[in-house]
Amino acid sequence: MKKLPLLALWCLPVMAQLQPLGIALESYAYPYPVHFMPFRIENQDLIMAYGDVAPTGPANGRTVVLMHGKNFGGYYWGRVAKVLASAGYRVVIPDQIGWGKSSKPDIHYSFQLLAANTARVLDTLGIQNVIVVGHSTGGVLAVRFTLMYPERVSQLILEGPLGMEDYRQGPPQSDDALYQNDLNNINPERIRAAFARYFVNPKPEVYGPLAEVPIRVTLSGEYPRWAKASALAYQMIYQQPVRYEYPLIKPPTLIIVGDKDRTALISASAPAELREKMGRFPELARQAAKDIPHASALIIPECGHIPHIEHPEVFDKAVLEFLSGK
Repeated sequence: MKKLPLLALWCLPVMAQLQPLGIALESYAYPYPVHFMPFRIENQDLIMAYGDVAPTGPANGRTVVLMHGKNFGGYYWGRVAKVLASAGYRVVIPDQIGWGKSSKPDIHYSFQLLAANTARVLDTLGIQNVIVVGHSTGGVLAVRFTLMYPERVSQLILEGPLGMEDYRQGPPQSDDALYQNDLNNINPERIRAAFARYFVNPKPEVYGPLAEVPIRVTLSGEYPRWAKASALAYQMIYQQPVRYEYPLIKPPTLIIVGDKDRTALISASAPAELREKMGRFPELARQAAKDIPHASALIIPECGHIPHIEHPEVFDKAVLEFLSGK
């Protein structure tokens, strides 16, 4: 039988090529060792997964915390963690409660809770001062963590951050509507298309593996629990803006966005006139850099929502230079 090329394989029916994946991603290999910390939240016993990557280059005594986005887990930070470790940084990569290999409880999600959970992980590891990097929804969490623990954050990097605008401008969303939307979003091609839109020049070999995780989870009998946690997380993003607190951010801040990024969470339900105005990341980043006391914005040409994957060399150079004070 003639072998199919890699790109053709992505077009095969998902059931023929992908196995179901439990909502704790038990069988999904991360690019670094994963540790677990027990929590008790709202009378539920939970676990929070995290990576703790030691420096591979001469250690500089500094630690970077990488905060993932809504549709990801810590696993997509593997390459960035390797670059930072080789530059002498210790790297901590939490899977927030509700994501990745961490528990997926039905609780009230808040950025304050996620920030406190992250601080607890750092306390257990004996880490006091950190550099915080947040991508997408992780950018909202990074801001909240910085505002809650200003004495712990020496530098802040926001990559394609949500929260640069107030999503409450759009129509309100009920928990049930968000839950049903996730329950109904089990079409593999629709999921792949959603991940492809994160990139200006989408390549199946790049966005395909990212889409594989949620596609495989939809094949699991536990998927409704995943969908409920996802819906509650969306509600958290809608209802808990940080935009108006930017002037309170104290540490030096670098905002990195793609010039073609138009990500807006309310786009599917917002009226056309509002949808057209939202998600203009270059404009939002420039304004955010003005509102944050010690901030600058880097707009990467021909780049979408995930600069650290789409333009890794540009991203790495900007991050390392910022961290070194250049």
